[in-house]
Amino acid sequence: MTETTPPPPTSPFGSGRPRSPEFRLAADALAGLRQDLFHDAFAYRPLPPLGPDSRFVRRRSGRLREYAPWAPHAVVALFGVLAMWVGLVRAGTSLGPALICGLLALAPVLLTLARPAGAFWLSLAAGTVTTIAGGGDWMSGTWTPGSFFSHLVVLTVVAIRTRPRTAAWMWALTGVYGFFNASLFGHTYAEGDIAQMMFLSALILLVVAVRHVRKEAALEVTAQQTVTEHERSRRTLLEERTTIARELHDVVAHHMSVVAIQAEAAPYRVENPPPELEKAFATIRENAVAALTELRRVLGVVRAEDYAAPDAPQPTLADLDGLLANVREAGLSVDKAVTGAVRELPQGVELSAYRIVQEALSNTLRHAPGASARVEVSYVLGGLGLRVVNGPPPAPSLLKPSPGAGHGITGMRERVTMLDGEMTAGRTAEGGYEVAVFLPVATPAEPAAPAAPAAPAAPAAPADPAAGGGAGGGA
Repeated sequence: MTETTPPPPTSPFGSGRPRSPEFRLAADALAGLRQDLFHDAFAYRPLPPLGPDSRFVRRRSGRLREYAPWAPHAVVALFGVLAMWVGLVRAGTSLGPALICGLLALAPVLLTLARPAGAFWLSLAAGTVTTIAGGGDWMSGTWTPGSFFSHLVVLTVVAIRTRPRTAAWMWALTGVYGFFNASLFGHTYAEGDIAQMMFLSALILLVVAVRHVRKEAALEVTAQQTVTEHERSRRTLLEERTTIARELHDVVAHHMSVVAIQAEAAPYRVENPPPELEKAFATIRENAVAALTELRRVLGVVRAEDYAAPDAPQPTLADLDGLLANVREAGLSVDKAVTGAVRELPQGVELSAYRIVQEALSNTLRHAPGASARVEVSYVLGGLGLRVVNGPPPAPSLLKPSPGAGHGITGMRERVTMLDGEMTAGRTAEGGYEVAVFLPVATPAEPAAPAAPAAPAAPAAPADPAAGGGAGGGA
């Protein structure tokens, strides 16, 4: 299959020849000029008052706060009156020309409040009329003082109300107008007059453009902060869902596994059980396995990668004996050995250690029914060591291993990684499974109080052939 490239754009004049980049650039520029200053140039666009959240309005009090939203309108009107005064004073002694110059200086400034683009065109037209009506010495320049000041005010207000591109077009058209007016009327000192207008207007428009850029940057930062806050809320929600998923897997899946194993083993503990009892236990196991399957499906939906340890009270290593008693009732033969000085550890370490042991024993029940297990807890100087190992299931076994989805080992690794610990898990040479974990604990700066005597260790078991094995495959 061959790739075809689209034909280059053609000229809009029907010649069919491709347009050059320069042509497209000029066409885009003319389109922008037409949109900014020609399309609906005299459309009604009133200057809105300041909002109640404006810094200027918030700093006012009493009756000043009531009139503060109209401060921009008052400032524009004040500059318009000032332009009219300059036009009246410098227009000469004749009342008629002076009045015309004053009104033509005032009108464009006031028009910026309602029709900004139209005010620019009116200012150019008023400058021409004022130059003709002013007479006298002002025929030697392109603008009279009144029209000069008025046009600067108009450029400033329109640039503030529009955008930097519009300000650039007004500045360019002002220069074109100045040279055209000077050529039309033959002004003697037009070059200096035009240079002053272009220089002052460029400075003013540059300041306005910088103001626009800063305002847009502030709006962009505000929008980015809003997005960041939204993402933070979404992340918090995902972490809460992760916590729920993890606790569901660690607690509910564990107990449901125990229920399934007990239901499957119960008929074999009774001699000649009635068929109704066997059917009831089979139903219980089927429902438990179905519940585990559905639970894993739900966990696959709500599970997320990142996880932070919850702050709510959670089980600790002090509850480990209750956990072992629970799994013993399910038919798992398990021993516990504690070495080192038993001491209180940080809550996150205690919770993670308890959950790791719980998950390892649950995996043993599911994947190696009938096997024996051993839990070793070692309190060492730099932290806490855990080792959960089970042997292979007996060869003639009536209990079938339950398949898992692999979340058990993944969850244990996430807990260990969260605490900057180390973990190894894998099968042993004897066919069992071993989980070995080390959770670091910072050494306190001050010497700790004398530690309580170590809990008596469980009776030492004979050399377990599965000592090199591990506890359960991933659930």
